[in-house]
Amino acid sequence: MLVPPWLESLLSAAFFTICPRHRDAPRNECNMYCLDCMNDAFCFYCRSSRHKDHPVIQIRRSSYHDVVRVTEIQKVLDISEVQTYVINSARVLFLNERPQPKGSSTTGGKGVSHLCEVCGRSLLDPFRFCSLGCKLVSIKRNVGGTSFMINSKNNNEEEISGGREEEQLREGRQQEIMYSSNTPPTHSNSRRRKGIPHRAPFGT
Repeated sequence: MLVPPWLESLLSAAFFTICPRHRDAPRNECNMYCLDCMNDAFCFYCRSSRHKDHPVIQIRRSSYHDVVRVTEIQKVLDISEVQTYVINSARVLFLNERPQPKGSSTTGGKGVSHLCEVCGRSLLDPFRFCSLGCKLVSIKRNVGGTSFMINSKNNNEEEISGGREEEQLREGRQQEIMYSSNTPPTHSNSRRRKGIPHRAPFGT
């Protein structure tokens, strides 16, 4: 399986509508999706009553487009090769393809070096896709040999790599501390050592 069974339903779900069960409640936006049930989106109160112990993903919005936080989706989906963005201090990615900005073309404008392989949208970094939806299209076309399924081997390698980086950072901090503790303090107002006094010559 290259694609989990719930992904297409997630990408086609309608979010941020009013929950029909909790119309009069203050937090009644349908911005959550259950990976087990694979039904429509639901609100905060539905999660507490109907999906309490289920794996649930919360969808957010950026410029009227649906996004999901990387920290949530990467636990259940391989999001490699998809462009991510930092919005409100959180790294997110878009669920589906977005309309091209006015005046831009699918071939990219002057100075554009990174483009989505499916829709041609310009990307900030050297990724292959602008959204989960475009990566899904590429998988269905059987292009590029990509997948959404998490590779446990790759995850273990990333954890080991991250552990090594943290260890190197700790060692670097310890060396800085040792260096600073062994360095003698310098005093700008320290007195200079006086020269050796010379006796006056004996009189004849």
